[in-house]
Amino acid sequence: MTGSLNDGTGKDTRESLTREPQAREALAPGVWGVVATPFQGSTLDVDLDSLSELVEHYEAIGATGLTVLGVFGEAAALTAEERRQVLEITVECTNLPLVVGITALATRPAIDEIKAAQAATGERLAAVMVQANSARPEVVIAHLDAIHRATGAKVVLQDYPLASGVTISTPALISVVKWCSFVVAVKAEAPPTSVAIAELTAAVGVSVFGGLGGQGLLDELMAGAAGAMTGFSYPEALIACVRAWQRDGYEAARDQLLPYLPLINFEQQAKIALAVRKECLRKRGLIKDAGVRAPAAAFPEKLRYSMLTHLREAAHALEARAGSPAANNHTSVGSF
Repeated sequence: MTGSLNDGTGKDTRESLTREPQAREALAPGVWGVVATPFQGSTLDVDLDSLSELVEHYEAIGATGLTVLGVFGEAAALTAEERRQVLEITVECTNLPLVVGITALATRPAIDEIKAAQAATGERLAAVMVQANSARPEVVIAHLDAIHRATGAKVVLQDYPLASGVTISTPALISVVKWCSFVVAVKAEAPPTSVAIAELTAAVGVSVFGGLGGQGLLDELMAGAAGAMTGFSYPEALIACVRAWQRDGYEAARDQLLPYLPLINFEQQAKIALAVRKECLRKRGLIKDAGVRAPAAAFPEKLRYSMLTHLREAAHALEARAGSPAANNHTSVGSF
């Protein structure tokens, strides 16, 4: 629970924003894979079979947990019933802990989303991911406090201005986290992410994760990140990088990630990143269809040769790391 923002006499206690709670719980370090929501057919219905395949793959390769119904999961384009189906299938197909994304920026709708997520996931829900909804820390604190009082949920605080439209300073984020003892992680996706992560990790006792497809992962780890919470068509690379960092430090982590950097960069192209990554997942055989719902843009066919080149390089790197031919049919270079 948090402290009250008012001491009962009408006096604001905002000066207490700088305090650090005595005991903090932090989300487990590692790679929390952000799960795409696969669609199929001309009506782009949710493809639950492909979702099952994708979720099972994340568990098989050693993800720490999964982030479901995030921005990459196109949660804002799903109906309430579709969100429920996605969560129920995910719970059914993996034993991994879950972070569930909340799309609403307003408090009451966010509470409703969280209660629905709790009903669908039960004890598997590690936390809900809530976006910073104001540049003013006291507004975000009041929002999160109301959410926690109504639901009891632990929170991953997401700073992603590209999706939320909200720009909040790092000192303001620090104030929010210090006040809200139920915040167990921050997902820092406001560039320059490594600067924000360094400031956050020096000031708060919770896990801080990078995102943005892993583009800044090495610098984020050096800045103190607990890992990555992001999507990438070769999540094996992110997992190998973070494990190498934890075990042997920078050079080992760099060597693991280096062969995949062209593909990471390719997938993160502005305006088409979602469609590009879904097409990469389709080519790997992890989903059947690469369709995206409006307003997302479709995959540009003029980029197909580039995509196949990068995928081929990534598949070769994965096979080389395994020291043998493709371990399963999702890593074969022949399909590219």
